Amino acid sequence: MATIQPARTPGHLWLVGIVSLLWNCFGGYDYVMSMTGNLEYFQMMGFGPTEVAYVAAMPAWAKGLWAIGVWASVLGSLLLLLRSRLAATAFLVSLVGALGSFVYQLMDAGKPASMAGGTAVIMPIVIMILIVAQWYYAKRQAAAGVLR
Repeated sequence: MATIQPARTPGHLWLVGIVSLLWNCFGGYDYVMSMTGNLEYFQMMGFGPTEVAYVAAMPAWAKGLWAIGVWASVLGSLLLLLRSRLAATAFLVSLVGALGSFVYQLMDAGKPASMAGGTAVIMPIVIMILIVAQWYYAKRQAAAGVLR
């Protein structure tokens, strides 16, 4: 009787999974520090009272989309390391949440001038590219039978 051997986990999965988890955990840290109004964190990021007030006044739906984007990415990274095909779905959910959050942030005319250009525009683009890359990677690994 032949036995079925589980597919060996490729080394790149561990590398991508760990780097992905570290990156997304920073997003989680940023979210928690922002939502708790941690003044030391805001100062470290170069934000003053105007930016703190702006983040605090964000509508609940925008904060909710931000939370979905962040925590679904963390979940996607964990699922990737657990070799679950649900990682791709988690990254897709993250993409939707992040997109909604970033559209609000980029289109809101009431944001402080310090949050209207430069890094405030570049980082959302970088984040979206990385979420798409993580989703694509998870989808390819699922299709290859690495994720179950």
